[in-house]
Amino acid sequence: MSWTQSLIKLSGYNVEVLQKRLAEIVDRRAAAELRLLRLDEEARTEAERARSDAEAGWYHLGFIEGLRQRKEAIRAEIAACLAEEEGARDALAEAFEEQKKYEQVAENLRVAAQRESARRETAALDELGLRRAAGR
Repeated sequence: MSWTQSLIKLSGYNVEVLQKRLAEIVDRRAAAELRLLRLDEEARTEAERARSDAEAGWYHLGFIEGLRQRKEAIRAEIAACLAEEEGARDALAEAFEEQKKYEQVAENLRVAAQRESARRETAALDELGLRRAAGR
């Protein structure tokens, strides 16, 4: 395996690792958003219960305060995930650029090798033709 293929393979591995990292971050954010939706549903259910049961109404204010705190914590987690996701996307974009650079270098070397091979073949055929012409 040539050094260019090794670099391409290594950069491909790096891209895969960064893609997995990004997927994990997106999954964490989606899970946090789902928890936030569940809290909203829980708040609706608790509000209905407080309206129908006077005794539950006494505890409703405490529930609302706890709910507000949990929502703030989840929103902070979502904001952190969004910032981390942006950084992971930037790193992934850079890794893709790096991989493309290596692939371009490998392609340029391959084309140069083909040109050199064709040049040598043409030179050999020219020499052969000159020898035949000189032998007549």
